[in-house]
Amino acid sequence: MKTIFKLINNFISFIWIISTVTIAWIFFKVLNRTKVYGKKNIPLKTNLLLLPNHLTMIDSFLVGPMAFYPKVILKPSLLPWSPAAEENFFNNPILAWMSAKWKAIPVKRGRKDLEVLNRMSELLPHSTMINFPEGTRSRTGKLGKGRPGVGKLIYDVRPIVIPVRLFGMKKVLPIGSYIPRIFKKITVIFGKPID
Repeated sequence: MKTIFKLINNFISFIWIISTVTIAWIFFKVLNRTKVYGKKNIPLKTNLLLLPNHLTMIDSFLVGPMAFYPKVILKPSLLPWSPAAEENFFNNPILAWMSAKWKAIPVKRGRKDLEVLNRMSELLPHSTMINFPEGTRSRTGKLGKGRPGVGKLIYDVRPIVIPVRLFGMKKVLPIGSYIPRIFKKITVIFGKPID
């Protein structure tokens, strides 16, 4: 019985990942005008850390599909793990289930959480991951000061690091807004790998 339940759960997870990643890609590429540069800089390997600036609650939904779509359809393991504010993405059982399937890692804002950092260190060598060096969303759109957690993660795991620069996301989901806007211009730049 457990095997059947596990198979059903895996199938539902697969359908959920593929459908939501496709919807995100359509939202950003078709309903908004997203230009992507440097996608060739992203190796299709594990132990890969994408480090974008952080502008909105939905930045991970942009970076993952722009980096790995359509390859993620055939290889869902390419979907990156990503930290997500616990109070936004894990505040009810249904949203928590969906967030877990999106490979979100619950993070309590404003806390130095060594447990979360250790979990990331365990996951990263066998997967891809998005992490935000600033640790919080930028209110001005300018790059903020980096936090030590990402530095520790890089030091401990020695991943391939890809810097990512996002432009235009503040117009898609302005601060205080919960409904994303359409027909906006977005730019995603994937830099060259850093040792």
